[in-house]
Amino acid sequence: MSFNKNDFSACTSILAGKNATLDGSTIIARNEDSKSAWPKHMQIHAHKEYAETQEFVSPDNGFKIKLPQIRAKYSATPEWTDKFGVFEEDGINEYGVAMSATESAYANERVLGYDPLVKGGISEEAMLTVVLPYIHTAREGVKRLGQLIEKYGTSESNGILFSDSTEVWYLETGSGHQWVAQRIPDDSYAVVANQLAIQEIDFSRPDDFMYATNIQEFVTENHLNPHADGFNFRNIFGTHDLSDEIYSTPRVWYGQKIFNPEIKQEPMNQELPFIRKADRLLGLDDFKYVLGSHFQNTPYDPLGFGTEDQKHKFRPISLAKTQESHILQIRPDLPKEIAGIHWLAMGVTAQSVFIPTYAGATDVHPAYKVGKQKYSKDSAYWTYKLVGVLVDGHYTELQNLLKDAQKDTTITLSNMLHESDQTAKTLTGEKLVKYLTEQNIKMQQLGLDKMEQLISELVTASTDLSVLNFNTDANL
Repeated sequence: MSFNKNDFSACTSILAGKNATLDGSTIIARNEDSKSAWPKHMQIHAHKEYAETQEFVSPDNGFKIKLPQIRAKYSATPEWTDKFGVFEEDGINEYGVAMSATESAYANERVLGYDPLVKGGISEEAMLTVVLPYIHTAREGVKRLGQLIEKYGTSESNGILFSDSTEVWYLETGSGHQWVAQRIPDDSYAVVANQLAIQEIDFSRPDDFMYATNIQEFVTENHLNPHADGFNFRNIFGTHDLSDEIYSTPRVWYGQKIFNPEIKQEPMNQELPFIRKADRLLGLDDFKYVLGSHFQNTPYDPLGFGTEDQKHKFRPISLAKTQESHILQIRPDLPKEIAGIHWLAMGVTAQSVFIPTYAGATDVHPAYKVGKQKYSKDSAYWTYKLVGVLVDGHYTELQNLLKDAQKDTTITLSNMLHESDQTAKTLTGEKLVKYLTEQNIKMQQLGLDKMEQLISELVTASTDLSVLNFNTDANL
């Protein structure tokens, strides 16, 4: 049986403009969900200049493309194996551009009947690899990927996130060759969960919308617009069925509930807006909380107070099938080498810790470059995954150990990053890059050390939770 990542993929994404965050950073973030035991690695590809044109060939569907001869340095999180595709997923390049690909989505049968998906077209597994190293701005990333979709077609319906220090963009593919993209307003955010999300397209505003060359003609000629006026991409190309109400929409509802608690909405409402303005400026802790959430403080929390039917009614944002979670932060008023932070939480977000990595460095900790499908103790992915496995068995009794470790690690890493920034600002050239690389490895090592300490505590505490325990006093 062949492996198709989209059989399992079900990510959740968040995007935020620079005036919506506490420090003026742009943010794109996503949980990469696939299988409960499918390791990820992390690497930083070096800048390369080739004498001859290079060709990318997908090991998944045979998609081919010739690449520019200059490839920028970029961070990425590939799979443990490229047998089914590269799936580099998320990263920041040397020009200060971030990309996350993809948020799986679904187009309706009516649209696909006129423009079906292309079996050998560009797909999730290839997108980051053939786009991120060759773009200088977020807008340029949208343009490049859009052109590739129109030329080669795409084999999937997806959402793709782009950002740089000034702009944040979200691109969606609605059929084999049709796509649109919207710039997230500087003072706003968006939460997306496995459904086409972009709504009204204003074709008179090229600064805020981009789209396939003939998308208006395609919709008009094939009578695809259900509305007499306007061009609502979600309603024209998307789905509106029970699976959206149960699987996707509740996650958008919860993200908006956290960022806008003053707005009362229903979790199965399929008319939730794509763009929102939060009731406050958003910090990294807000993004981390939502990405690690499972409907806390509602009846729908699988670990909460609702009935059994309520607790398993909706698919939570953080779940066992998460491979990694990332927050790509481009900070303002800093050199590009320092500005881009690739925050990465290996394994299940709710049971992991976001570790900061300078994208301007040249390497990461060795433990982030190893790990196969079966557990191995030298792998960062498996270290964080083991924590979750140990907690799951006795969550009620062990959750406080996990939460205390997460809090302590997060605070320590924040202090380390702040101190590293101060030193980095005094350095340039090779000294700067060398220092950033050293700090990456130190911060990643600290995370691993904290998790090893937590594993020791969890194992020790679990020894008294065995079903073979016998309470003498209770049985006399």
